[in-house]
Amino acid sequence: MANVTDLQTKYSKLAQEYSKLRAQNQVLKKGVVDEQANSASLKDQLKQRDQSLRKQEQEMDSLSFRNQQLAKRVELLQEELAASESKGKKGKSKGDSPSQHGLQTQSVFNEDLQKKIEENERLHIQFYEADEQHKREEAELKTRLEELERNSEQHQAVVDGLTTKYMETIERLQSDKARLEVKAQTLEREAKECRMRTEECQQQLRRCQSDLNRQVKQSSSVIQEKVPFNDTKFSDYNSLNVPPHNRRHQLKARDVAGQALSFIQDLVAALLNFHSYTEQRVHIYPLDSSIEPISPLNQKFSQYLHENAAYVRPLEDSFLQLHQSITEDTVTVLETVVKLKSFADNFSTYTHFLQKILPYQLKSLEEECEAPLSTAALTAKNRELQSDMKRITSVFEKLQSYINLLALPSVRQDALPQSSTSAVFTQLAACLHSLHDAIKEMSKHYNQKASLEQELPTVTQKLCTTTECLLGSLGSLNSSTGKIATFFSNNLDFFTSPGYSPRGSTVALNPLQAESMLANKKKAAAYIQAVKKPRPQSVPYREALSNRRILTSSTESREGLSQQVQQSQEKIARLEQEKEHWLLEAQLGKVRLEKENQRIADLEAQLAAALGGSPDSRTAAAASTLAQSHEEEETEQRAAGKETTLCTSLVGMLCTTPSIEDVGDEESREQLIKTHYMARVGELTTQLQISDSKAVHFHSECRALAKRLAIAEKSRETLSEEVKLANQNITRLQDELATTKRSYEDQLSMMSDHLCSMNETLSKQREEIDTLKMGSKGNAKKNKGR
Repeated sequence: MANVTDLQTKYSKLAQEYSKLRAQNQVLKKGVVDEQANSASLKDQLKQRDQSLRKQEQEMDSLSFRNQQLAKRVELLQEELAASESKGKKGKSKGDSPSQHGLQTQSVFNEDLQKKIEENERLHIQFYEADEQHKREEAELKTRLEELERNSEQHQAVVDGLTTKYMETIERLQSDKARLEVKAQTLEREAKECRMRTEECQQQLRRCQSDLNRQVKQSSSVIQEKVPFNDTKFSDYNSLNVPPHNRRHQLKARDVAGQALSFIQDLVAALLNFHSYTEQRVHIYPLDSSIEPISPLNQKFSQYLHENAAYVRPLEDSFLQLHQSITEDTVTVLETVVKLKSFADNFSTYTHFLQKILPYQLKSLEEECEAPLSTAALTAKNRELQSDMKRITSVFEKLQSYINLLALPSVRQDALPQSSTSAVFTQLAACLHSLHDAIKEMSKHYNQKASLEQELPTVTQKLCTTTECLLGSLGSLNSSTGKIATFFSNNLDFFTSPGYSPRGSTVALNPLQAESMLANKKKAAAYIQAVKKPRPQSVPYREALSNRRILTSSTESREGLSQQVQQSQEKIARLEQEKEHWLLEAQLGKVRLEKENQRIADLEAQLAAALGGSPDSRTAAAASTLAQSHEEEETEQRAAGKETTLCTSLVGMLCTTPSIEDVGDEESREQLIKTHYMARVGELTTQLQISDSKAVHFHSECRALAKRLAIAEKSRETLSEEVKLANQNITRLQDELATTKRSYEDQLSMMSDHLCSMNETLSKQREEIDTLKMGSKGNAKKNKGR
């Protein structure tokens, strides 16, 4: 009680302070608005005063300037008047007519002067006004020019940024296009190869089908003659009747298990969301845990709900293990599926969890019915929800019993007869449909309850959002259970049909027969693979003996063959030298041919020069040239008749024919050729070394670039994943911030409204107390007067 009174006193003090601060805030707002209006009016007055002051200063400047002009003009006129008076005194003796003429001229001058003064004043005013207008226009144009320059700079910066961005995007798109083109080409090549392979596989398949059909005909004729082994005295011997391995049954079982795994994952996610949002709702309604503590029963209920993941997650994990245990190389029947027992145990654990939280759920709904603002319609909906939760728990208990029955054959043989298995599967399908109907009814009742709760005056935004999330989880739970029920009904024939059974018997398959079946399957696969492998052709005995003789003779004559190889290598070296010698001879022949061509050209030139003279001289010159040519031919023939000399060196052998011109040039020519070839060899070696070093360098650079590219790709992938995660976190945090901000704003507005209403009630109570006190005082005075 003391705590309640302290809270009430603190609450009243806070309400009084809040009302005071609210009144002060209103006064301050009015003062601020008044001061802003006064400051605006004072600014306008100051601008008007500045404008009037500028106008007066301009007028003063113009008047001072005009006064200066008039003063100068008056001085000039006084000087002219003095001069005219002096002239008039001198000219009085001449008569009155000249003075009258002077007065007339002076009046004319005065009028002209007045006109000029007025015109000058008007021009000065116009000039001053035009100058001021020009200055204002110039200032306005300068400000406008500065603004336009700033805008142009900003636009230019934006344009530069966009151009760089677009160029980067264009380059990236071009690189992506090139990469995609290369990828498309590779895919086209792979598609062509795949088409060729498919054609080859189709041909092989046709051949295999024809072979298999032939083998099937042969084996069927053999199988029809055989009788299955069936010992009526000792049933253990019947395990020899091993059924064949059914690959289609295994593929179907794996497909069905995969579909069931996806449905189980959806169901687990929906159950997790349902329990989590139920826990949040317990903390919000009927009492908000952030304002006042909830009841101990709801605290215990929320604690149990907080542990829901420990009971729900194992369902998905155990079924995933069950799906992984079903492969093409296994035998899938109830007697061999060992992982089904773990799933049944986890399902039993979750059913016990539902039984444990059921009383707390019912009590929580009763507390909602006992809330002060609860209506009759809400109470009725809570009663319906209580019945729905009881129904769902009972359906889960039935499902637990049926799943445990299906898991028994994997633990103990002959626990469930083959005839009872189909009945269990049928009842399981009916239970799944009843579970879907129960969850559908609960979802409908929850929707109606949520619509009724939104009409309450004390409902908060936090409660509304939690209720919406709870309804969404119920909707996903409804859809997942419906999918599971329809899936089970569609595959009921597959579940009830016996996939494996011994030949000539209706007894279920036991693990021993399953092991024998798998062993036979492996043996058959190994035998077929061995048959398909091409065997090497056998060698006849006589051919093997002859090959052995040849081998021994070849080993004995290995030394002779090595000698022949050495001789052939020497012969090849000698032929290479001869080749180089004949190449040199060809070059020398080319040089001689060039010299002969040069000599013939000289002779033709001499002949042409000689033909330019007299005819006698022409004939003499022609005769002399012919004689010289005959002499040269004779000398050449004599030189050809001489013996040839043979010169050997490091480069090779050189056969030379001594002549008058070539005497003493052999050594110099050989030295030139040697230097030329040595220089050429040096150049080639340097080029080869440079190219080798460049190749090594480029190879190392390519390897480094490839490594860097791989590292960059990995880092890009990791960074992209991190960016995605960061964006998701940012969006999630923004959503959370928005929801919390909205909830706090709603709570603050509700608190302020509540405080205002409490202040109003307090003021009313005080007024009533004052009136009652005044009435009591008046009654006391009347009683005293009596």
